[in-house]
Amino acid sequence: MRIALREVRADDLPLFFVFMSDPESVRTAAFTSEDPTDRHAFDAHWQRILADGSVVMRTVLAEGAVAGNAGVYGPPGDRQVTYWIDRALWGRGLATAALSALLDVVPDRPLHARAAADNTGSRRVLEKCGFTVTGTDHGYAHARGEETDELLFTLPG
Repeated sequence: MRIALREVRADDLPLFFVFMSDPESVRTAAFTSEDPTDRHAFDAHWQRILADGSVVMRTVLAEGAVAGNAGVYGPPGDRQVTYWIDRALWGRGLATAALSALLDVVPDRPLHARAAADNTGSRRVLEKCGFTVTGTDHGYAHARGEETDELLFTLPG
């Protein structure tokens, strides 16, 4: 499936909300907002993201249709990658292709990422894109309502 990245548009946000409030997707991601179904909080969060000049956020298009988003945020030296793909499209290589394309757009290195330790899909995506596990963490995952193990990844400079 062919992917492309483009700037985020306001009309992407309703689709992002649907993707990012899907219960199975939320459980898999684990470390999400306190209430992924709170549209007001979602809109406020995205308003902050889009107003922050240090954030690089892109809409992921698959065959021309909005499939998710991918971005880089955080201060120099601790830049983090993030991505979210519509669950209906999982298993087709879109997240890997989107993250790979994003890494071509954002030259910052090192880059970091975090994923729930049992999120094997995200682990594969990150490793295929050159990230390696560099540590572990344990924290409260709102999506699961419990403490959850997390893997820390780095893409070196």
